[in-house]
Amino acid sequence: MSLAFIVSGCATPFWGGYGENGQTKEEFTRYVEKVFRLQNSLTSEIMELPETDETDNHEALLQAEQSMQEACGPLNEYASREKDDLNIGLLLRRRVQKSAMDCEQAAQKVQSLLKR
Repeated sequence: MSLAFIVSGCATPFWGGYGENGQTKEEFTRYVEKVFRLQNSLTSEIMELPETDETDNHEALLQAEQSMQEACGPLNEYASREKDDLNIGLLLRRRVQKSAMDCEQAAQKVQSLLKR
């Protein structure tokens, strides 16, 4: 899935670039696509875990995965609306810009728990 239009419609960012790091439009688009792929692959990996998994970090993993889903909500909503050819408004685009870094950090926490 391409999130290439994540910032279209926001030709001029409100201040100093896109996202929390003030990236260019192209950099931010690549960053958001990378974050989306990461959290999507982690969700798939969690779904493949056996239900009887009773490892020490099982509960922590489930909580981290839930936090990731919440942090990545705007990005997932964007991707879903894009996939279904639905309107993607400016407010959703701004929510994605504001939440992308939190989504990445939450995904990295899940990733570290899966490696244990």
